[in-house]
Amino acid sequence: MIEVFPGVFKHGNHLFTRNRVKGKRVYGEKLVVVRGVEYREWNPYRSKLAAAILNGLSVMPITHNSNVLYLGAAQGTTVSHVSDIVVDGYIVAVEISPKAMEDFLLLAKRRDNIIPILGDANKPEMYEEYLDDINVIYQDVAQPNQTEILSKNARYLKHGYTMLCVKSRSIDVVKNPKKVFRESVSQLEASGLKTEQVVDLEPYEKDHAMIISHKD
Repeated sequence: MIEVFPGVFKHGNHLFTRNRVKGKRVYGEKLVVVRGVEYREWNPYRSKLAAAILNGLSVMPITHNSNVLYLGAAQGTTVSHVSDIVVDGYIVAVEISPKAMEDFLLLAKRRDNIIPILGDANKPEMYEEYLDDINVIYQDVAQPNQTEILSKNARYLKHGYTMLCVKSRSIDVVKNPKKVFRESVSQLEASGLKTEQVVDLEPYEKDHAMIISHKD
């Protein structure tokens, strides 16, 4: 195992995180034990963050002591790996779907660094009481106003990083995805976020990119 980022490991072409809950899988992933440490394989076809890492992510804002606002938690596939990484931090995980939240709550009960919130990422005032010490915002919300949602939430970020998963077809079904990505960068920079990197997520995710930005 080679540690490529704090808490993120690579063996061959496969990514892994240390399993926070020994012996427990989240989405059927492979468990491996190396020198007494259990790792969970991180599937890039199920997680855009894993796809970004394999596609050359150079800035990894999420580390052992990060406090993460995660927008669009769904059933918790990627959140679970972030939970493995932030051993000294926590995750405020927001999901709008009651059905998805039912499944996600089962995950959160087993992982004590996850705070599950049933809420609308368009309305950060609903959960602002949890945002005082957030230093990373990760967003995976397939809505036409993706960049606007991130900008609203980034107002609560005193300084730190944002990680935006852009699904171009949710913004404009006919426009060239690369143009959508460029326009998204411009919109984020107009809101005060400085772009660090844009990572195309193909072949793992079609017409997706991850935009890494920071706020001083």
